[in-house]
Amino acid sequence: MSNISIADGKKRSGSKNNTSEEKKSTYKFKTKELTFNCRQLSAMLSSGLTLVKALDILSKEQENDKAKAIWQEIYENVQKGESFSASLEAQEDAFPQFMKSMVNAGESSGQMDVIMKRLEAHYDKENKMNNTIRGALIYPIILLVLCVAVCILIFTVIIPVLKPLFGDDPKNLNIIAQFLLKGNEVFIKYWYLIIAIVGALVFAVIYALKVPSIRYKIDMYKITAPKVGPLMVKIYTARFARTLSSLYSSGIPMVECLQRSSDVLNNMYISDKFKQVIDEVKQGEPLSAAITRTEIFESMFCSIIFVGEEAGALDDILEKSADYYDEEADSAVQRLVSLLEPVAIIFLGVVVGLLLAGVYPAIYESLGGLENM
Repeated sequence: MSNISIADGKKRSGSKNNTSEEKKSTYKFKTKELTFNCRQLSAMLSSGLTLVKALDILSKEQENDKAKAIWQEIYENVQKGESFSASLEAQEDAFPQFMKSMVNAGESSGQMDVIMKRLEAHYDKENKMNNTIRGALIYPIILLVLCVAVCILIFTVIIPVLKPLFGDDPKNLNIIAQFLLKGNEVFIKYWYLIIAIVGALVFAVIYALKVPSIRYKIDMYKITAPKVGPLMVKIYTARFARTLSSLYSSGIPMVECLQRSSDVLNNMYISDKFKQVIDEVKQGEPLSAAITRTEIFESMFCSIIFVGEEAGALDDILEKSADYYDEEADSAVQRLVSLLEPVAIIFLGVVVGLLLAGVYPAIYESLGGLENM
């Protein structure tokens, strides 16, 4: 594999600081694209092609123009003497930090084909989990859109048609009917304000999620909330175990493995807890004991890590536990969605029920008046 690794110290003088001078990319590869790219590189490197040739072929296989430009730039940098990991770093956020760390480990060990195979497996599982989440959320999203559509239909179409049935004096109507009439009046007159308020709320939520203190509390609630929390912990455990297994088995130091693995979870509360874990591991504390004290993961997962440490086979134990928790995460996603579905259905039922409760008495009185004529 010596023909694959490229020494950092043999850069050409004309390409010094080439990485910092390159125009940074704004394109971000999706998980599906990363799976494809890693699979292609793994296959070509395993077949005996040099890294430079493999990158040249990969850049020509890209369907997206931006992706093709990025891989072409990486190919040119590596051809000039840059290391593969440094070329990936030059693209800033185009590639995840996890991939950059793995590639760096592959260059150090001279096993780039093996690393690419692991990256392919990692992103393939990540892509499947993302697809599972997206697929499971389709039905609740459809119900939510339907609820909004029904509300708009009620206040813009149904109420104006039924308005003559309510009579000239709204005070004689029940509270629900008065609410519907008032809602129709507000919606027709101030629809632009309603849109502005909804837009402002959406903007406020997006902004709030970027405020560290608020984001920290939300992330903490994700894993401590009743019913939802344990399911989120299973999803986080699956991602953490898979990432830690991939990094550790590639020869990356445990401290860096923990840092990268906690960052992949994208949870500020967990990342903050892992600062303590990293400090304790640096001081010689067993990983299982340090993780147990965070009270984030299940006791079974902590026990699995303890067994792996005692047996000296932590990488194998983590890989097996990652497979187990992948299945648990799929089940957790389904259960999370099953909690959302009845909420949306109940909301839709309440909206329709309020409409009937407000309109039915007026229709009944109108029919009674016709019979008396």
